[in-house]
Amino acid sequence: MRNLAAVHPVILGGDAGAYSLARAFHEGYGVRSTVVSIRPTPNVAYSNIIRNVVEPRLDDPAVMVELIRRIAATAPGPVIALTCVDWYVRALAEHRAELEDVAVVPYPSVDLLDRVMDKQRFSELCQEIGVPHPRTEVRDGGEPVGDLDLFFPVIAKPGDNTAWHQVSFPGKAKVHLVRDRGELAELLKAAGDAGYRRPMIIQEYVPGDDSQMRIMTTYSDREGAVRMAWGGHVLLEEHTPGTLGNPAAILTGRLAQVEEDARRLVEHLGWTGFANFDVKVDPRTGVGHFFELNPRTGRSNYYLTASGLNPAAYWMGDFLTGHWPDAAEPLEVLYRIVPGFLLDKYVNDESVRDAVRRATVVHPLKYRRDLSPRRDAWVRIAELNQVRKFAQYHPLQEPGGVRGIGEPLPSSDRDVA
Repeated sequence: MRNLAAVHPVILGGDAGAYSLARAFHEGYGVRSTVVSIRPTPNVAYSNIIRNVVEPRLDDPAVMVELIRRIAATAPGPVIALTCVDWYVRALAEHRAELEDVAVVPYPSVDLLDRVMDKQRFSELCQEIGVPHPRTEVRDGGEPVGDLDLFFPVIAKPGDNTAWHQVSFPGKAKVHLVRDRGELAELLKAAGDAGYRRPMIIQEYVPGDDSQMRIMTTYSDREGAVRMAWGGHVLLEEHTPGTLGNPAAILTGRLAQVEEDARRLVEHLGWTGFANFDVKVDPRTGVGHFFELNPRTGRSNYYLTASGLNPAAYWMGDFLTGHWPDAAEPLEVLYRIVPGFLLDKYVNDESVRDAVRRATVVHPLKYRRDLSPRRDAWVRIAELNQVRKFAQYHPLQEPGGVRGIGEPLPSSDRDVA
């Protein structure tokens, strides 16, 4: 175990991603993290490697800044402020000047964040450098559909997440699968009537079920050099309203085209820090289409730590120690938060099933150095509860891994991945 005063992580958020970051620092450096959440969550409240601070007003930037400064005043080592949540990334970047004398804020500038978090600008960026991206058009909330050179069904999502967060109307979701022009017209009108007059990103739907999804994460140092790129085949996603789209199982490994395109994107941008990409492979062409760049580690970031690419080591090397992790080939593992028998039920491809059987299984919340009767019971119950959730929200996948293109997907706000 390394020096306990090496660093003191302050992690904003209370989901499994926050726990996974705290676990990464505990595995790598033996330190306990402070996790700040709006409300107590079992992910962090029962943990022995975490000090949980509950602050209901955390979404207020002034409260966030004051709280981090207060924690830093008594921290046992240098503070690094981290999160897996987009709006906290932006808040940290916006208020960097008020924090940088007491904490490392390892996120890009606000200008760079705006360039990738605005989905219209990200779409234009992909077109500019030739990265595969679903065919896209843009309409403002309240605007007529007009001439639309896209085939239905389409995906419709807000181009401005901050403005979208501030409006409410029946059926509002983070991502909508829209069957026809009539549904799209209704959505645009409802958004405009609610006060959202910002761009709506409308994209052709890439067919296929969860098994067509891929994940990729990169780390670029403060000079913009890519130090790490690693991804995996998403075997299954969550489909409950609060967690729609989060990977429930990932088989890690090399993804040549996806990695090459991810590197081109971050190098072109002059990106720094972690970038996390959602990608879907079109089963008709085998090409991975990039949906977005998340300016942070994802909710499922433990797949990196388990593969031998501990995120904590990259932050430490870049900002505190100057010592980078060894460039060893990452391990291929099976990251999952669902019981094995449930995964076996949904994965149909025999070659993938064979790889799943051979893989070392890892679970982000099952940590042998963070055991207690209460926590152990909760983790086991949470895993088994996935059986009920999948029975309620997730239809069995079609043989060959392709869902009918017209079949509706759940539309709802989802937790950040």
